[in-house]
Amino acid sequence: MSGRTYVDNAPVPSDVPHVDEVGVTSAPLKSAAFFIGKFCQAYNDDFMQCKADARDPAACLKEGRRVTRCATELINKLRENCQQEWDKHWDCLEQRNQEFYRCRKAESALNACVLEKLGIKKEIPNSKIQVHTIAKPVFKDDTPKWDRP
Repeated sequence: MSGRTYVDNAPVPSDVPHVDEVGVTSAPLKSAAFFIGKFCQAYNDDFMQCKADARDPAACLKEGRRVTRCATELINKLRENCQQEWDKHWDCLEQRNQEFYRCRKAESALNACVLEKLGIKKEIPNSKIQVHTIAKPVFKDDTPKWDRP
């Protein structure tokens, strides 16, 4: 690698509508990931089917933009309805190496808010045990071992 930043100067095809980027970093995206998956499932399924059917990445730009629009819509709804809970959860993830198990208290508050105000229930797909609902997890203290008394 030359150490230079890669910039793709190829124009977006004219038949593909413009979509702004989602506009959040990794911690807010990770915090919202399960809700985005649930809220945008139909668009995600279409996009993944398109990718499986067509080996040309340009063939799925429209479907990809629909996924981005949907994710942006959900993020705006989170901001409007659960801003404090969402901020606390993703800030916890940011401060704790983005490990969910270390942020269960903030996650619980966010899950409750999203269920109440947006009607979206967090469920981990293909999992019999919803780990975020366990009342007494094995790991109770999110203080690193070296900081414990």
